[in-house]
Amino acid sequence: MATELTDNEKQQIEASIRAKYGKVAVTPEGQFRYPTGRVGLETLGYDPEMIKGLPERVAEFYCGVGNPFSLGQIQAGEVVLDLGCGAGVDAIIAAKLTGPLGAVTGIDLVPEMLAQARENARLAGVENVTFQESSGELLPFPDNSFDVVISNGVFNLVVDKVKALGEVFRVLKPGGRLMLADQALSGELPKETKARVENWAR
Repeated sequence: MATELTDNEKQQIEASIRAKYGKVAVTPEGQFRYPTGRVGLETLGYDPEMIKGLPERVAEFYCGVGNPFSLGQIQAGEVVLDLGCGAGVDAIIAAKLTGPLGAVTGIDLVPEMLAQARENARLAGVENVTFQESSGELLPFPDNSFDVVISNGVFNLVVDKVKALGEVFRVLKPGGRLMLADQALSGELPKETKARVENWAR
């Protein structure tokens, strides 16, 4: 599908993502049709011990569509990338799991979300996590940088999914793991490109 979109259409999609998630960074409540916050974490089966220690202000920013941690264990000392980290809740959980000998990097397109992620990390008291602005289609990391890549509800928003997956496997170490939770379209795509672009980040 990426080849069907013009550069202008891709810019429109990116602008709509920034606009929507700029609002989510202020208040996630009411922005989605599924449970968010601590209720979302509980509904999606996050380990109660994982979420018990999250400050309420941090937990309320959870907006994931699934539980990437249900797909495997993050071990102490591992280096983790959270692709599309949003307000950083999954990255903070990963940072607690990997511990002080490990490190987590979260990337996102939306500066407001990254600012909230940094504040959430401060509130949660984790120091082994950093956040930076980047697109999943062009990761600013060397080959073989990460033991694990996690992503939650992000690939459905990425325009060139093949390119983004290629980047993920480039930065994963040999034997590394991709732990991906996302949503998929169950019906037909709109036939008109204009409708696709307008509905991309809804």
